[in-house]
Amino acid sequence: MKYTKKYFDLWINIVITLIILSNLGFVFFIASINESLENINFIWIFLVLLIESLVISLIITNAYKKPIDELQAQIINFMSGKSKWEKINVNTNYMNPNVSFILKFFDTVLNALKNIKEEFISGKAIKWEVQLATELQEKLLNKKQENIPSLQVIAKSKPAWEIGWDSYDIIAWDDNYYIYVWDATWHGVWAWFVMVMVNALVSWFSKVFRKWNEILANTNEILKPRVKSNILMTMLLLRWNETEKRLFMTWAGHEYLIIYKHSLWKCFKIKSWWLALWMTKNIHKILKEQEIKFEKNDIVVLYTDGITECLNRREKDGNEVMFWEQRLVDAVQNSPTLPWTGIKTARWVFNNITIELSKFLWYKHRQFDDITLVVAHYNGAEAIENDFPEDISKDFITEWDWE
Repeated sequence: MKYTKKYFDLWINIVITLIILSNLGFVFFIASINESLENINFIWIFLVLLIESLVISLIITNAYKKPIDELQAQIINFMSGKSKWEKINVNTNYMNPNVSFILKFFDTVLNALKNIKEEFISGKAIKWEVQLATELQEKLLNKKQENIPSLQVIAKSKPAWEIGWDSYDIIAWDDNYYIYVWDATWHGVWAWFVMVMVNALVSWFSKVFRKWNEILANTNEILKPRVKSNILMTMLLLRWNETEKRLFMTWAGHEYLIIYKHSLWKCFKIKSWWLALWMTKNIHKILKEQEIKFEKNDIVVLYTDGITECLNRREKDGNEVMFWEQRLVDAVQNSPTLPWTGIKTARWVFNNITIELSKFLWYKHRQFDDITLVVAHYNGAEAIENDFPEDISKDFITEWDWE
């Protein structure tokens, strides 16, 4: 580039010199014709020629040299990777229209290339973050599920994107089993790391405190000052005491807990408390752990709003319908029972919810939100015969599946 500029400047100087010499030659030619060369004031001639050369130089500089130099500088900045970028500043009033058109074209092209470059760099960084978070999620959250002696538990989570912002966990400590689901109200890699911190704190506090309300209140107190105000987390938590065979519930702004009572052959919805995590720092006196009457062959269902708020249309066009809680309750209520016993199992209920959701999404499926589902059956540590197969036949699945 520097050699092109060097020869360009040289040719401009040569052109200006030739113009001045031609003008001077023209003056002497006129004087020789009139035979009055001795009457010519050479000082005035020099001044006139100097002014003329300056005017010509100014015109060439503003019309050609300056805008092209600015274009060259911007191209060099772009090629060298400098972040500084300015729009090419040219005065089109004194410029050749063809040069003006070319400069505007290159200005547009370079700005487009700059945007593409920035988007590529940003996208590459985001892709790396997403890949890192996905790997961490697989290692930290997809752990081997705890086996609870008196309960049959079926649990799965399916993210809508590469990273999921709701999930579940089962923690065992002494004679207690802590089962819980959560849903972050804001998405992003940063929010996912907060979710991981919650999971870590809950795992630790379960070894320090016995009750869920104590575990959750202390987790909230530690993270509240360290979490952005626009990130909240809802949770639904169960504590099963294997020795006493008792079930306890604590909730933080999450969905209903659905419980199927075998003795009544009926489903019930237990409303969740409205306050999510990090809405206030001190929730020690607000959170309560409540015992749920849970008898043999009863079933509880925990879920996130990815199920109840899924849509029966691929696009949100005003004609879509949500799955809602009632369809979920009906899927539990109408799930098959073991032959000759009338007993529902966690596998049968879980798979029937999957089938009903798939029927609801019979169109070409689009998942708008993460989906988590946990079903627990109190079977009393007895072997379940003729249970629903783990792999659902494709005859029952239309579009959507957990895989």
